[in-house]
Amino acid sequence: MERTGVVTMKGSPLTLVGEKLKEGQAAPDFKALDGNLKEISLSGTSGKVRIIASVPSLDTPVCDLEIKRFNDEVSQLSKNIAVLFVSMDLPFAQKRFCQEFNIKKVITLSDHRNADFGKKFGVLIKELRLLSRAVFVLDGSGIVRYTEYVKEITDHPDYDAVLRAAKEAVDGQIHNTKEA
Repeated sequence: MERTGVVTMKGSPLTLVGEKLKEGQAAPDFKALDGNLKEISLSGTSGKVRIIASVPSLDTPVCDLEIKRFNDEVSQLSKNIAVLFVSMDLPFAQKRFCQEFNIKKVITLSDHRNADFGKKFGVLIKELRLLSRAVFVLDGSGIVRYTEYVKEITDHPDYDAVLRAAKEAVDGQIHNTKEA
């Protein structure tokens, strides 16, 4: 499935491959590579609330600021929250970037091999084979609680809304655990 004109880059419309995820649906499992070339899946982080951000490349100004902001914010959040950053950057480049900028709280994943994440989360840009800027919040069961497909790729996501959704998902888990 292709969605045309959903996002733009400097005003030019682009085509996204894959279906748009909706709040309330189960997030599809995906496979991507970590900085050590180990295949990681979404199910490997189950049980935690996940903030998943997709970005075109860590080596661009907005992506650089975004990962640094989430790295700073996550240290103030619950230990029950994992932040995953997915891009088409090679795992070596992601690892170098994280070491250079002391990114220790965010898990970077490379989708360069199969674009599995990009296709399943509906963020693969057909024309560029890069990922569009988007943010998803999943609860511990893998249910999508928040989605933001950023319309203009060079814009930042709504950080406050993402963090609020993550906190609400953690609070929901704590509430459900107390009831059980």
